[in-house]
Amino acid sequence: MGRIGVTEILVILAIVLLLFGGKKIPELMKGLGSGIKEFKNAAKDNQPADKKEEEEIK
Repeated sequence: MGRIGVTEILVILAIVLLLFGGKKIPELMKGLGSGIKEFKNAAKDNQPADKKEEEEIK
């Protein structure tokens, strides 16, 4: 399998637009963004104590 090209991305976006409609897409993106933000915060909190201390010093 090759890489995803511009054509494939456009087809995927068109399908998403047809499935969810124009009004739901901003809500979906907002939910996705907040989910990624929470994941990053959780991953940051689970770092070993030594790494946390190094980050606090910087």
